[in-house]
Amino acid sequence: MSGISSIFNIGREALITHQQAVDVTGHNIANANTPGFSRQRINLQTNVPAQTGSGLSGTGVTFTEIQRISDRFVGGRINSESQERGRWQAQQEALAQVEAVFDESAGFGLNSAMSQFWNSWQDLVNNPGGQTEREILAANTETLASTFGKLDTNLRKNQTDLDKMIAGTVGEVNQIAARIADLNDKINQSDASGLNPNDYRDSRDMLLQDLSGLVDFSSYEGDDGKVTVMLGDGRSLVGSGADGQLTTVTNVTTGFQDIAWTTDKGTAINSDITGGKIGGWIEVRDTGIPGYIDDLDELAAGIISAVNDQHQLGYDINNQPGIAYFTGSAAGDIALNPAIAADTNLIAASGTAGGAPGDNANAVTIAGLQQDRIMNGGMATFDDFYASLVSSVGIDVKSAAQTAQFEENLVTQLENYRESVAGVSLDEEMINLVKFQTAYDAAAKLIKTADEMISTVLNML
Repeated sequence: MSGISSIFNIGREALITHQQAVDVTGHNIANANTPGFSRQRINLQTNVPAQTGSGLSGTGVTFTEIQRISDRFVGGRINSESQERGRWQAQQEALAQVEAVFDESAGFGLNSAMSQFWNSWQDLVNNPGGQTEREILAANTETLASTFGKLDTNLRKNQTDLDKMIAGTVGEVNQIAARIADLNDKINQSDASGLNPNDYRDSRDMLLQDLSGLVDFSSYEGDDGKVTVMLGDGRSLVGSGADGQLTTVTNVTTGFQDIAWTTDKGTAINSDITGGKIGGWIEVRDTGIPGYIDDLDELAAGIISAVNDQHQLGYDINNQPGIAYFTGSAAGDIALNPAIAADTNLIAASGTAGGAPGDNANAVTIAGLQQDRIMNGGMATFDDFYASLVSSVGIDVKSAAQTAQFEENLVTQLENYRESVAGVSLDEEMINLVKFQTAYDAAAKLIKTADEMISTVLNML
C-alpha cells in the first residue's frame, strides 16, 4: 500500500504545483497591458527523492519560487534618462513661454517700438521746430518705454509662474516618496514571511520612474528589500535614516522659493537639483530668465545713457540747455522725462545755443545713435544687440526641444527593451497555459489510477 500511497502523494503535489503554475500564467495574461508589469515565472523543481528498499524513489514535483523577470540595470537607466527627459521637457516648455514674450509677429514688439522711436527723431530732423513731430516723438518714446516695461513684467511673471510650479511639485515629490516608503515596508514584511512581493516591486519601480520625471536622484535596494533614494546633496529622501521631506522656503533676496529639507530649512539645495522637471524649472527661473532680463536691462540702459548724454549737449526750442531725456536706469523703470512729456518744447533738437529755428544738429546726432556701435563694448548697434537677444532665446528653445526629443527617444528605446525582457507575450503564455493544463489533467488521471489500484486491492481482500 505504501507504493500506491506514494503515487497519491506524487499526484497531489503535481496537482497543487500545476494549479499554481496556471494561476501565475493567468496573472501574466490578465496584466498583459498593465503599465510597468513584469511577467512572472514559476520555477519547478523535483522533490527530494525518498529512500525505499530498492533505493531512491522519485516523489514528484514542487515549485521553489514565483520569479519576477526584470532587468535592474535597464530600470536604472530608464530612471536616469527620465530625469534628463523631465529636465529638458520642463526647460522647453518654460522657454517657449519666454519666446512668446519676445514675439514680434503682431508688429507690436520692441523691435517695432525702437524703429518708431528712431524714425521719430529722423522726422524731427526734417522739421526740428514742428510741434506735431515733437508730440509724435514723445508718444513713440512712451511706447518704447512701455514696451520695455511689458517685456520686463512678462519675464518676471514667467519667473513667478515657474516658482509656483516648483513649490507645487515639491509636494508631489513628498507624496511619491511616502508611497515608496510604504511599499518598502510591505516588501520587507513579505520577504520576511517567505513570500515574493513581485507586484509590490512593480508598483515601486513605477513610482521611482514617476519620481525621476520630477527630480534627479540615485537609488539602490538593500538586503532587506528596501530601496534608498538619495538626492544630489547625498541625503536620503526614502530609506532607513531618511532626512525628512522636502519643503520650500522663501529666499529673502530673490523672493522666490528655495528647496530645503524639513529638518534643515536654513540650507537651500537648489544647486544640488539638476534633473527632472524641478531641475529644469530652477535652471530657467534662476539662470535663464535672469540672463534675458539682464540683457534687456543692458539694452535699455544703453539707450537711456546714449540719448541722455547727447540730449543734454543740445538746446531746446527756447535755447535752454537740454535736460535728461529719459528717467530710470533699466527696462523696468525707463520712462520719458515727465517734464518733456508735459512740454515737448524741451526736446533739445538744436546743436547750438541761440541757433536758428531750423537748427537740427543735435537731433541728427541722436537719430544717428541707431547706427552707432555702442553695445557689446562698441561691437554692436542697439538693433543688433536686441536681435542677438531674441536669437539667443530662439536658440535656447530649439536646443531644449532637440535634447528633450533625444531623451524621449532614448527612454522609449529603453522601455521597449525592458518590455522585450520583462513584458508579457500572450503567445508564450497561451503555450504555457496549455502545457500546465495538460500536466494538471495528467496528475488528476494519476490520482484516479491510484484510486482504482486501491479499489482492486480492496476487492481482492
